[in-house]
Amino acid sequence: MHNKPIVALIYDFDNTLSTRDMQEFTFIPALGMTADEFWQKSDELAHKYEMDHILAYMYLMASKAREKHISLSPEALRAMGRDVKFFDGVKEWFSRINAYGGKLGLEVRHYILSCGLKSMIEGCGVADEFYNVFACDYLYDDNCEPLWPSIAINYTSKTQFLYRINKGVEDVGEHTKLNMYMPRNERVVPFDQMVYIGDGLTDVPSMKLVRQRGGYAIGVYKKPSDASYLVDQERVDFYLKCDYTDGGEIDTALKAVLDKISAKLHFASLSEQSYKSVMKDK
Repeated sequence: MHNKPIVALIYDFDNTLSTRDMQEFTFIPALGMTADEFWQKSDELAHKYEMDHILAYMYLMASKAREKHISLSPEALRAMGRDVKFFDGVKEWFSRINAYGGKLGLEVRHYILSCGLKSMIEGCGVADEFYNVFACDYLYDDNCEPLWPSIAINYTSKTQFLYRINKGVEDVGEHTKLNMYMPRNERVVPFDQMVYIGDGLTDVPSMKLVRQRGGYAIGVYKKPSDASYLVDQERVDFYLKCDYTDGGEIDTALKAVLDKISAKLHFASLSEQSYKSVMKDK
């Protein structure tokens, strides 16, 4: 059992915490391509062969890397991850939010749920802040050459990982326990103690699921028109500029969510205590 109620903050990565797609900082320039050229080629592959778009970019990365003699080993990808740049305030965000949650009697856990590459995220400047990272990965041969995608996370498969967090079944290879019924009081993070933070289309199913089950969603943008449909289609509780600085809009909104979660838990605890008191006196 946990001493404090757990709140899970679940982030997309690219264009949510990082200022661009992670491949655009080091990998794509090393190919001698622009970001637009790479992503256009990836889309062309997806349409030509009726591929999932995530599998298409993973294939294109592996193919181009072999062609240019660029290593995609976990170590090489982690090294590329060190070049990832973040929005203002991201590096200071985690400790500040942890402290705020702690004052409310909450344990805050930060998760990444990304269509990007796990090893790149593990090499980035804030990797140690995450309780777990769910992202795409390769299966490698003995020479650390990619053989096959071991995990490919797209917009709909993201929702699987919300249930993993909910039930505490975070071993990606474990499916039986994940799909078995689990009573609410045994679940590690109830959905109404989740906050999903993302920037666009790949986040919509997760935002919808979390909100339908009583949790919260925050949409973030570089410019308001980036994904205004998140507001139009009522996918989010807040739609805010990518600025994680102390006292900024995201900071203020997230603290308000933590306040609300704490108040609801306190209310439920008082209600339960009063009920037990009455039953004891009968």
